Amino acid sequence: MEALETLPDRMTRVELQLVQLRDEMRAEFSAIRGVGGQGLTLVGLRDEMRAEFAAIRGNAGADVTLSGLRRAIQDSEENTLRVLRDEIRAGDEETRRSLREEIRTGDEETRRYMRMLHEDVIARLAIIQEGRPPRKKR
Repeated sequence: MEALETLPDRMTRVELQLVQLRDEMRAEFSAIRGVGGQGLTLVGLRDEMRAEFAAIRGNAGADVTLSGLRRAIQDSEENTLRVLRDEIRAGDEETRRSLREEIRTGDEETRRYMRMLHEDVIARLAIIQEGRPPRKKR
């Protein structure tokens, strides 16, 4: 019962919202029509777009057709791929150069350390030999 009693108030609010919506839509459509003093209708927009495409076609000599746009996208894609490949190759070459340099440096350090250990072993063997009695020859 209470739901039926509140129904008239709710209907009145919905009606007010519809009136507000209608007024806002009228104002917006009027604003669109009045932009720059031009009547912006679908026909007007279509004519304006045709004029822009004609200007592009005429000024740049560009092919503003669907196939022309496809070609432009493919050319752009191929150019992007070419640039990326070049950048990757340059990065690979730099990485290889850097790795070679690090390996050489590591090898040189390892050789120095090995020589030092070898000399240390020889010195220790000499010390051990000094403390032993001489061997008898057979």
